[in-house]
Amino acid sequence: MTASLSHQAYEILIERSPDLVIEKTFQLHKAFQESLVPLEEHPTVRIESLGRPEKPILVSPRELKRRRLGTLEGRVALIHSLAHIEFNAIHLALDAVYRFHGLPIDYYEDWLSVAAEEAKHFSLLREHLRSLGYDYGDCPAHNGLWLMALETDDDVMIRMALVPRLLEARGLDVGPKIAEDLRKAGDEKAADIMCLIVEEEIGHVAIGNRWFHWCCEQRKLDPMSVFKEALEDRAKDILRGPLSHGLRREAGFNQAELDWLESSILKNN
Repeated sequence: MTASLSHQAYEILIERSPDLVIEKTFQLHKAFQESLVPLEEHPTVRIESLGRPEKPILVSPRELKRRRLGTLEGRVALIHSLAHIEFNAIHLALDAVYRFHGLPIDYYEDWLSVAAEEAKHFSLLREHLRSLGYDYGDCPAHNGLWLMALETDDDVMIRMALVPRLLEARGLDVGPKIAEDLRKAGDEKAADIMCLIVEEEIGHVAIGNRWFHWCCEQRKLDPMSVFKEALEDRAKDILRGPLSHGLRREAGFNQAELDWLESSILKNN
């Protein structure tokens, strides 16, 4: 008997091998598209620690050194940090599938598609790291993204508010500049990968926006009020600028939200 979607997502979340995480994520996405995976509910548990590989070593964000992109080591450090973000993003998408039950089937299709695209991004970045003589795990990294998963594991509406609309949306703000800097440093391949990531992240943030607004509508709540309260209560210190108004609008943010975010950033600085 085929294991349920929730069970298979959990198995990937506790998998330690990056290669198997990628392989199983692609397989689960394809099987679900082909209606081969039963959508059954299972009791969920809090995943304090993912099934991470031995490396990278996780440290405080303050311990991560900033290096110049003009050096190979600097470019490797940046590309490695991007790969780590994408690897964590696979887990965030799969946790959205595993953790929250009773939602429309489109919700699970959306987040499995996100997981598969994040797996593709990670694979591209890792392949490029290898072409430079390095691999994922060779540089230290931090655990900030998964900490936000734990902060929002009690409510799908809050998860949608703060993971895609805050953390992933930040990639829309900084991604184009990262691609530009990589191109200036002479790394055309890394720049092209970054441009692809930004393009597809617009869709990921849009999916988060879709399901955030769906949750608010179901509960008859004002999305702006919910977003403000969630951000101020759980993620005030994470908010950064500047914002890419153009890309965020493409992903579903409205001007009132962008204006409020800008004023909040100014207030916090």
